[in-house]
Amino acid sequence: MDKALVGMCVNERRLVKIPPHLAYGKRGYGDIIPPDSILHFDVLLLDVWNPEDGVQINTYHTPTICARKVEVSDFIRYHYNGTLLDGTLFDSSHTRMRTYDTYVGIGWLIAGMDQGLLGMCVGERRIITMPPSLGYGENGDGSDIPGQASLVFDVVLLDLHNPRDGITVTNQEVPESCTRKTVAGDFIRYHYNGSLLDGTFFDSSYSRNRTYDTYIGQGYVITGMDEGLIGVCVGEKRTITIPPHLAYGEEGTGSKIPGSAVLVFDVHIIDFHNPSDNTEILVTYKPEACDKQTKKGDFIKYHYNASLMDGTSIDSTYNYGKTYNIVLGTNQVVPGMEDGLKEMCVGERRHVVIPPHLGYGERGVTGEVPGSAVMVFDIELVEMEEGLPDGYMFIWNEDVSPDLFAEMDKDENKQVEPSEFTDYILRQVNEGKGRLAPGFDPYRIIENMFSNQDRNGDGKITEVEFKLKADEAAAHDEL
Repeated sequence: MDKALVGMCVNERRLVKIPPHLAYGKRGYGDIIPPDSILHFDVLLLDVWNPEDGVQINTYHTPTICARKVEVSDFIRYHYNGTLLDGTLFDSSHTRMRTYDTYVGIGWLIAGMDQGLLGMCVGERRIITMPPSLGYGENGDGSDIPGQASLVFDVVLLDLHNPRDGITVTNQEVPESCTRKTVAGDFIRYHYNGSLLDGTFFDSSYSRNRTYDTYIGQGYVITGMDEGLIGVCVGEKRTITIPPHLAYGEEGTGSKIPGSAVLVFDVHIIDFHNPSDNTEILVTYKPEACDKQTKKGDFIKYHYNASLMDGTSIDSTYNYGKTYNIVLGTNQVVPGMEDGLKEMCVGERRHVVIPPHLGYGERGVTGEVPGSAVMVFDIELVEMEEGLPDGYMFIWNEDVSPDLFAEMDKDENKQVEPSEFTDYILRQVNEGKGRLAPGFDPYRIIENMFSNQDRNGDGKITEVEFKLKADEAAAHDEL
């Protein structure tokens, strides 16, 4: 038998015929084998090893990119199929649908696996074969692995990190123009694709067609993302790799992110601002003659191009072929635009950046402006009509007639009807003797003026009711 087994391979089968002089000879073997018996053996070799054997490694797939290899004290996640040397399966992580997660090189594994996993890359596949002295030894595991069994593990490495790891930032694409970078306390809008270290996708803001919006540096996101989003520019792209102790830890999130998983985020910064930000105004052109500047109450006409910080176009008056017209300081536009239009000259151009708390806020404008978006306006003042002093909707351009009431009372019935009042005011405006506040419906102004004078609300103004604004104790929008 000593001769017959030499040169056999595992799973090889041989029929061995042994003459008596190479077997039990003239003595035989008790009552079982008679003397001078020829013996026949049907032999199947299941396992073979040598006391000097070490771990054998056969790498059959190596990823194109291998930025890091497993070292002693690293924590790894891997899948495996475990078999005996004859191919008998004794265990598999795949059947449990869960990776085997462990530290390497510090005695948490059998010695052969501790050695065989060192030097692996994420995505690498290798077959690790070990003798029983580096496996479960003479006694086996008491269940599926017999004593003195060589073990074969078919391994794919999915993840690795070290407890000392911090975040890693790679693949940075920084815009040439970067005047400002994020700091703790900023509010940021960004898109991301999230995957595990082996490339398994788990989430994306793009699939929801909405940015992820959050404060940074204040614990609103996982620690690693809080760190990775500090110091970025609008328009920047970067890859942030986060070890589990700075992400979702040993528990993961359940179905999508397994416990102890390293996370990889490819992020694109859309915009950011700070709650303390004011409107930013950059004058891009100012005419040499700039005698009159806009102020509260002025009626102005201007053109604008509106966009988001990433350059996405929102709206433009040029598309409609007409200006946008407002009375400044009357809440007809968002507060940031009010700021941007103040003290402008006709012909002046400005670049105005408006944070969301001075723009369209957290809600934005459905279908047009995303919530919490920073807005960018390029504006040009086309025309300006000077407004009236604060608190006035009508003023006299010359001295007021001492017979004002009588001039209104055309039919001389000692009371002024709405039509008489309206005709008179419009006549004063047309003759240049008075001015109505520009940018408003003149008939609405006159109606309001009449209502303020008609103190008893009977639809008529008597001489007793009639007063000039200068005669009033409290301010009203009347004469």
